Amino acid sequence: MTTSIRGAVLTEIGATRPYRDSAPLEIRVLDLADPRTDEILVRIEAAGICHSDLSVVDGNRVRPIPMLLGHEAAGIVEQVGARAAQDGFSVGDRVVMAFLPRCGECDGCRTGGVMPCVPGTAANGAGELMSGGSRLRFAGDGTGVFHHLGVSGFATHAVVDRRSAVVVGADVPPEVAAVLGCAVLTGGGAVVNAGAAKDGDDIAIVGLGGVGMAALLTAASLGYGRVIGIDGVRSKLDRARELGADEVYTPEEAADAGIRVPLVVEAAGHPRAFETAFAL
Repeated sequence: MTTSIRGAVLTEIGATRPYRDSAPLEIRVLDLADPRTDEILVRIEAAGICHSDLSVVDGNRVRPIPMLLGHEAAGIVEQVGARAAQDGFSVGDRVVMAFLPRCGECDGCRTGGVMPCVPGTAANGAGELMSGGSRLRFAGDGTGVFHHLGVSGFATHAVVDRRSAVVVGADVPPEVAAVLGCAVLTGGGAVVNAGAAKDGDDIAIVGLGGVGMAALLTAASLGYGRVIGIDGVRSKLDRARELGADEVYTPEEAADAGIRVPLVVEAAGHPRAFETAFAL
């Protein structure tokens, strides 16, 4: 059986800008197949727009099309496959999506998270789920549609592998749960994993967008040392103060103050931000 859904499907890569005129994304009606034994059907409550989505639209990350985009999402479980049920998923659970599933058995998984899962990465690149193939087709003509990073969250519903979802508390708002799967994972993970912050470390975050604020929140929650926010936009510095930063600076102010710290997270992905981070 199938569920009729609506979603934002990318039908052209590298379209001319502005995208509101070239319209590479189309809102389409699709047929979504029922979940297999390893999968769950999720009613999407909230989804974030990430630069990784844009990277597919503009061609920086080549993916097969047509593809239903969106990987930063949360929602309510409506159907559960038998194997997924054994893993603890139940109808009514709120789940957050994980954009890189892990099989738990390959060489990549045996690194404890240092390297990505080999079959998970392959499935993502092919636009498929971990169990193989797609569960999406255009309504009417039956043309197959690829999944984005095993999630395809820009839709009313999604079928995802049990290894692409994590149950969160019902008290976590869906708009908060959605960003846990990418922005918080990326920013917070940079502090805890790549940065390996320890007690006494001062931590500076350069670039206070979604990922940077996630890094700042994580650093503040650890309570190890000073948490310093750096950005060129004054309103973001004010917000960083509200979220727990001990000190905030523009890049110029940080340079003038001679700020030096053992751990810097550069969260803007811009050459000037990298130069600022390197100088710290």
